[in-house]
Amino acid sequence: MTGLQYDISKIGGVGPAIMALLPEIAARAEETEQARRLPADLAAKLAAAGAFNLSKPASLGGDELAPLDFMKIVATVAEADASAGWCVMIAVTSTLGAAYMPEPMAREIWGSDDVITGGVFAPMGKAEDKGDHYLLSGQWQWGSGSANCSWLGGGAMIFKDGELQKFDNGAPYHRMLFFPAKDVTFIDSWHVAGLKGTGSGDFAVEGLKVPKDRSVSFVGDQPRDSGALYKFPLFGLLALGVSSVALGNARAALEEISNLAIHKKTPGGGRSMAQRATVQTDLARATALLGGAFGYLENAIDQCWLEAKGDGQISIKGRANLRLACAHATEVAADVCKTAYTLGGGAAVYSDNSLQRRFRDAHVATQHIATAPAVFELAGRILLDQPVDMAML
Repeated sequence: MTGLQYDISKIGGVGPAIMALLPEIAARAEETEQARRLPADLAAKLAAAGAFNLSKPASLGGDELAPLDFMKIVATVAEADASAGWCVMIAVTSTLGAAYMPEPMAREIWGSDDVITGGVFAPMGKAEDKGDHYLLSGQWQWGSGSANCSWLGGGAMIFKDGELQKFDNGAPYHRMLFFPAKDVTFIDSWHVAGLKGTGSGDFAVEGLKVPKDRSVSFVGDQPRDSGALYKFPLFGLLALGVSSVALGNARAALEEISNLAIHKKTPGGGRSMAQRATVQTDLARATALLGGAFGYLENAIDQCWLEAKGDGQISIKGRANLRLACAHATEVAADVCKTAYTLGGGAAVYSDNSLQRRFRDAHVATQHIATAPAVFELAGRILLDQPVDMAML
């Protein structure tokens, strides 16, 4: 790995340890894709390096990093391999539940330094309120990295005596319930175009008893931990993770095609690609676009982080700007990967070509609900002072 966007070596003790793993992550990217999951030994090495503890509360031994440092680390891992970066991002964001859950239960799940957790926030399950516990059934899609996890979480609609419960505003009441991975049935459903190495298949449980203390509502509950990180917009942090992967992936694609352009000769002409005006123009535009996306996102993070460290009240426009910056970054990253893929020529169409993998990975990241095109409408409504549901912002 050369020419990284960020120097993460100075980010606590975790930065140097992750930096040391980057060459292996990059060298094994094709293996990861073929396996359709992050290899277990590589996941264990990342866990030992502390890569999954970036947002875990310090009270539980986590790093509780500022969001910008989280972004830098995830983007850097994604430069080595987007699937690995994605698995880090999912595992890290799953630890946010520890800031909401009662301390004994949080310690049971996240107390170990090398624990790997994951899950799906979307309320695809059904949980029947049985007093001191829920009876949970459901099947969740996009269970990224779940094969390497000890614990998983699944969002569920909450029912009592067969009746769907409601938030005070009348919206359906849902919580995220956490359970041991050994109680889960894994379904081999991850046959996809990109981000193949994330192992984001379905998982399911049926009639599983889950203590109420092992559940959180990121919408209705207040975090137990008072750290500024847990005042930062939670769904903004998830979107930030997705866009960080996208940006790191695009950064690597741009570096690869730049190196290729310098050394590859054009057919019959004897000139390098780098001497062609069209290549120069396309690379320059892509570089400017990607740099702008990085900068816009960094500024949006800074704005929200200052508010989080202040009185903890993140402004509506700050939240919207962060989500807009994330969606924009993910979209720009996909465009940059398309440019790199196109300039790669015929060689880039082969499935083992890294530019093709970068292209495919980029266009799967754009489909995530946290950074999908609908986010532009959400942000636009706020920019134009139109009413909007703030629950998911």
